Amino acid sequence: MASKVETVRGAQATIRFEASKCIHSRHCVLDRPDVFVPNVEGEWIHPERASAAEIAALAANCPSGAITCMRHDGVPDESPPLVNTARVRENGPLAIHADVALPGGERQLRATLCRCGASAHKPYCDGSHVAAGFSASGEPITMDSKPLATRNGTLTVSPQADGPLKLSGALELVSGTGRIINRSSETFLCRCGASVNKPYCDGSHKRIGFKSA
Repeated sequence: MASKVETVRGAQATIRFEASKCIHSRHCVLDRPDVFVPNVEGEWIHPERASAAEIAALAANCPSGAITCMRHDGVPDESPPLVNTARVRENGPLAIHADVALPGGERQLRATLCRCGASAHKPYCDGSHVAAGFSASGEPITMDSKPLATRNGTLTVSPQADGPLKLSGALELVSGTGRIINRSSETFLCRCGASVNKPYCDGSHKRIGFKSA
């Protein structure tokens, strides 16, 4: 997985693209193939072809946080959401949208986190679930949960050594179709790929000898 970061300044906004976080969801090249030009050599990011608002919308539609936008028109950059969510993607990663505090002190508003156990860029997804043939529903059963008193704020992601992802802070787990699965202020989610109670950890990482810092 490349670690290259590309920063391209346009008249109205600057686009920053971090390749190591990209999961190739293709929203950018499908929504604006003139701004993000696929399958070309050389320059492929063209912020001069869109307004600051349009570029901001493209960044907001990137589930992994690989694309970020810095506007030059005085309008504030994207704010944290009013509701922290983790969307369970069918046969794929967890797509987090929150004021996320990640390992190493990094902060971002979007992140896609591995739940197949095969990523070489843990805790981030790097697309390895495809080659690994990972299979996990994006429509887990709905749990009985009460509405949270606070639905936003910092969400801290703490990968446990050789174990699950610990998420601390207000969080609403959401299915691929937008159904609320569960609400919690602390939860442990599987990242070894072996739990029989996905997306939750059930201790299977010990059984399979899962290893990850």
